[in-house]
Amino acid sequence: MPTGKVKFFDAEKGFGFVASDDGGEVFVHANALPAGTSELKPGTRIEFGVADGRKGPSALSVRVLEAPPSVRAGSRKPADDMAAIVEDLIKLLDGVSAGLNRGRYPDRQVGGKVAQVLRAVADDLDV
Repeated sequence: MPTGKVKFFDAEKGFGFVASDDGGEVFVHANALPAGTSELKPGTRIEFGVADGRKGPSALSVRVLEAPPSVRAGSRKPADDMAAIVEDLIKLLDGVSAGLNRGRYPDRQVGGKVAQVLRAVADDLDV
């Protein structure tokens, strides 16, 4: 079976194109994707059958061989750095908690900064 890399795939339109390892370009429709797969990311290596369509070769029975590496995972902070950030966040939240226990919410500026820090840490933890 031929193999290649996904050049482009538009999930909304349900089709894309694959750069075949033999140098050609092959059309791929969402119907040819494996069950449970609704889109292909550019750079994904796939194996596929080929049939002649009205406008040229079309991929059939696509099988994902290798997904492209995650850009997000490659830019993760080291675990030791994240541990220090989480410890600092805990101290920050302890200060907010002490104020709340005395019946006082943090002022708008402080509350906004705490929320911003929480979102940033959550984004760093989520890949």
